[in-house]
Amino acid sequence: MNELDRLAEPKQAEIVYETDEPVRYEVVGPLAHIIMNRPKYNNAQNSQMTYALDAAFRRAVDDDDVRAIVLRGEGKHFSAGHDIGTPGRDVTASWDRQMLVPDHTNKPGAEFLYTREHEVYIGMCRRWRDVPKPTIAAVQGACVAGGLMLAWVCDLIVATDDAFFQDPVNRMGIPGVEYFAHGFELPPRIAKEFILLGERLSAERAYNFGMVNRLSTRETLLADVQKIGEELATRPRLGNWLTKQALNHVEDLRGKRTATDAHFHMHHFAHAQSDLVSQNSLGGMDAKSMAAANKAAAAEKKGK
Repeated sequence: MNELDRLAEPKQAEIVYETDEPVRYEVVGPLAHIIMNRPKYNNAQNSQMTYALDAAFRRAVDDDDVRAIVLRGEGKHFSAGHDIGTPGRDVTASWDRQMLVPDHTNKPGAEFLYTREHEVYIGMCRRWRDVPKPTIAAVQGACVAGGLMLAWVCDLIVATDDAFFQDPVNRMGIPGVEYFAHGFELPPRIAKEFILLGERLSAERAYNFGMVNRLSTRETLLADVQKIGEELATRPRLGNWLTKQALNHVEDLRGKRTATDAHFHMHHFAHAQSDLVSQNSLGGMDAKSMAAANKAAAAEKKGK
C-alpha cells in the first residue's frame, strides 16, 4: 500500500452537547423560521448544528406551504462563527453525510480537515444558496467568520443597527473563511481591508456597500423580515426560483464558484502550514484567544 493511502485511527475527543436542539424550526404564516439555538455559545456552529441546519432547509423545501425562509439566531448574536472551543466542538465525530464525500474521521494529516470542510462548509453553503425558495438572513449583534457564510448564502440580509460583520481569521494565518464570497459581497479593496485587518464592519457600512439590504432594530427585526417574507410569498413560486437562479448564474459567470474553489485550496494550504509549523491547524489560536484579540482590537479602535 502506498504510504499516502494509509488510513488513520479516528481521533477520540470528549464531546458534551449543551442541547439536543441546536436548531429550532417554526412556521409563521407562509414563512419557515430556521433558528440557530446555541445562545450560550453565541450560536457557534458545530457539526451537530450544521447538519440540523441542513435538515431544516430540506424540511422547508419539502413543504409546499412554505414560500420563503428566514434564517436567524437565538439570543444576543446571530453567530460567532465555527465552533473552535466549546464542549460541543465535534470535529472528530462522524455523521451521515449529505454530499458525495467520504468520511473524514479516518483520514490522516491535512486530508482530515480538507475532507470534512468539503462537506460541512463549502458543500453545505452551496446547497443552501441554491435552495429554490427565497431566503432572508435576520442578523443581530455579531456575524463573525463562519456566521458570514450563513448570512451570505441567503438572498436578502436584514441587519439590526447594532449588528457587525467580521472575518478575523487572518490572525490564524488563514485568508478568509471557507465560503469565500468576500470579493462579491464587498468591493475588492474593501474586502482586502476586511480580511487583512479583520476589523468589525458595522451594519450601516455594510448597507452602504450593498452587502445588507435593509437596516432594522432589535425591537423590529422579526416584524421586518416577516413583512418582507410575506410579500415574497405573494409572488409566483416558480418566478422566485427562476429569479434566484438567474442572479446566482450571473455571480458564477463573474467567477464566484471558481474563485471559491481556488480559495478553498489556499485556505487548506494555510491549515496545513499551521499544522507543520505549530502543530495546530488554527495557527496556535483558540476560541478564547481569538475572542480576546477581537475585543481588544474593537476597544482600541473605539478609543481612537
